[in-house]
Amino acid sequence: MKIAENVYGIRTGISNVAVVTGLGPSKQDYVLIDAGIPFCGSYLQNALKKIVGDKQPLAIILTHGHFDHIGAISHLFKSWDVPIYAHVKELPYLQGKKVYDPPHPFRIKGLLSFMSPFYPRDGIMLTDVVNPLESNKEIPYLTGWQMIHTPGHTEGHISIFRNSDRLLLAGDAIITVKQESLFAVLQQRKELHGPPAYFTPNRYQAKQSIIKLAEYMPEILYSGHGKPMHGQELTTGLKKLIKQYEWEGENAPSFS
Repeated sequence: MKIAENVYGIRTGISNVAVVTGLGPSKQDYVLIDAGIPFCGSYLQNALKKIVGDKQPLAIILTHGHFDHIGAISHLFKSWDVPIYAHVKELPYLQGKKVYDPPHPFRIKGLLSFMSPFYPRDGIMLTDVVNPLESNKEIPYLTGWQMIHTPGHTEGHISIFRNSDRLLLAGDAIITVKQESLFAVLQQRKELHGPPAYFTPNRYQAKQSIIKLAEYMPEILYSGHGKPMHGQELTTGLKKLIKQYEWEGENAPSFS
C-alpha cells in the first residue's frame, strides 16, 4: 500500500510496517521501520520484493520493542545482517536487560485487552546488533526526516516525521483503530486512538506525546495499527483525541 511519495505500508496481522524508499546516492535504497508480528519474516520479505525488488534495506529502525513490532527481527537480521536502530531508552528492552511492565487488561475493555496477559513482554536479545538513537539527532539514512521521542507506550518509543509533506509515522503513539477491540481490528474501522491501553504503563506521558505530535500539524498519518489518515479527517481527529484522552491522574507513574 502506497502511503505517500517513496513511503509504503505493509500490514502484518495486527500491526503495520513502513518502508521508506528512494534513499542512498542511487535513490534505489530503502529503510524498514519496524518488523511486524512473530513469524512474519518470510511474508514480509515477499511483500518487500513487490515494492523494492530482491534487495536488503540499508537499516531497520524500530519505533519500540513490543512483540508485534519486532516479531521478525531475528529472521530478518539473519537474512540481511543490516544495522538495527532504536531509541537509547528502548535499548535495555532489546538487549534482555529489562522486561516490559505487566499489562492492564481491564483499563479499556475488548477481547485483545483481555488477552494481553498472554502476550510476550520479555526483552529480546539484540545486544550486539542494535544501535542507539538519541533525541535531537539525525536518523541514519533518513535525510529530511526527524525522530520524535514519544514515551508513554514505552520508555523509548519514537515517531518519525517528514517535514516536506508533513508525513508522520507515529508507531503506536497515535493509532487509527481501537486496538483493544478484536472486532475493530478485524473491521479496520478508522478512528484515532492513543496507544493500546493494555500495554501503555504511563498514560500521562502518552497524552503529552500525542500533544507533541499534534503540534507538528501532520497532513498524513501512518501508524503501527490501522489505516492511513489524511487532511481534515486527521486534524479534526487529533483535536478530538486530545480532548477526550484520559490519563491516570496527577500522580501518574514516571519511568525510572
